[in-house]
Amino acid sequence: MLISILSAVIIFGILVVVHEAGHFAMAKRLGVRVIRFSIGYPPKIFGIRRGETEYSIGATPFGGYCRMLGDEVGEEPRPEEIGDYSRELALDVLDAARQHGKVLNGNSADERIIAIAKQVCGNNRAGGSSLTLAAQAREIIGRELSPEESAVLSEINSAGSVDDAVKKITEHPDRTLARSYEARSFPTQALWKRALIVLAGPGANILFAPILLTLVFMYGVPVPLPVVGDVKQGLPAYAAGLKHGDVIVSINGQPMDTWNEFAETVRSSNGASLKLDVKRTVEGSAVHESIVLTPTRQDEKTVTGKMVPTWVIGVTPSGDAKIQRFGPLDASVHAVASTWNLTGQLMVGIASILTGSTPIREALGGPIRIAQMAGQYAHQGLADAAMFTVMLSIELGIINLLPVPLLDGGHLLFFIFEGARGKPLELKYREMMLQVGLFLLVALMAFVIFNDISHIVQG
Repeated sequence: MLISILSAVIIFGILVVVHEAGHFAMAKRLGVRVIRFSIGYPPKIFGIRRGETEYSIGATPFGGYCRMLGDEVGEEPRPEEIGDYSRELALDVLDAARQHGKVLNGNSADERIIAIAKQVCGNNRAGGSSLTLAAQAREIIGRELSPEESAVLSEINSAGSVDDAVKKITEHPDRTLARSYEARSFPTQALWKRALIVLAGPGANILFAPILLTLVFMYGVPVPLPVVGDVKQGLPAYAAGLKHGDVIVSINGQPMDTWNEFAETVRSSNGASLKLDVKRTVEGSAVHESIVLTPTRQDEKTVTGKMVPTWVIGVTPSGDAKIQRFGPLDASVHAVASTWNLTGQLMVGIASILTGSTPIREALGGPIRIAQMAGQYAHQGLADAAMFTVMLSIELGIINLLPVPLLDGGHLLFFIFEGARGKPLELKYREMMLQVGLFLLVALMAFVIFNDISHIVQG
């Protein structure tokens, strides 16, 4: 059980980092300030600030977030937001001084910021001559101050307190700060920029799949061998004399290297007779036999839950497998193809749930079932655990694109309304939709957890 929990936490942690890193990288690329990059939700158990961003770890592991400047629902920035932005700018200066190697007096961040403000903005002298603001800043923090940083430090130097300065800025926002806030905040960006930032999260999860799969295929994946496991009575294989442990060497003279090749040959036979070259062990010796049989049609359930007639002979694989490794180029090709197929299957599966073709109780699993599956794949080996991670990554990317408020797809839905109307949807409607989305997600989480428990109870 412990391995299952640890495996689930590690896998979810990787996928959250990938997802939020997509938002983070695109926001940075487009000039939006990222306040915090967190793995897990509060309470915070660890945090470190580097540059403009605080990188933290929360005590709740299943999730994470990338908090951008001004990414709340409000239509216009509140004075409090500009006040908070001024504090962030002061911390930027403090971090720059730290990186520059400047030793500052003070037990707290606020005391060190006040010390910087006094040295940079006060009437300090060096060598008997008055230093300019720019020269003094370069000496303290290793670079010149931006106009907005200069405005904040001047206010702190004048007030003698960071809190008092922030309070004054909140009550009477400086025009320079307001312009800087609008340039760096998420809500004030052009519509296409906001859409790209939101899309980057799910896109990173989907893009992560072929990257990880490439490494998996290079590392080596188990490929089922054409060795017969169970033989079902009443079907052609049983009637023709196939037995457990038989190795399918060829069909109609075509070599069979893997179980998938064997199964696909049977499915595509269209009911024509097949000549199987079989190797089996008789009294300790390997002998070859030829068996002729004719596949029959039997209904099989597809990923959509529908029963489709398929050509079968009535055998299952034994589980014997070989490790197959690919070079970088072949691994990349197989990874892209596998990602495409998995994405298609997952989209069809989600559609079948929404249309009712697949019972929702059978299709949906919550954190308990995912942890169980993570543990099972972890026990099977690194390649199997990685394949499970790939599947979850694609699924996370697709689900996040669903037009449900609170998900990335919900934000994109708001953007579509905004593009069609030429202005954002009214705040009251957005808040109403977010409340509905929150209710739906909480209800879904409660359902899948109850579903997981009921499966455990029922065995």
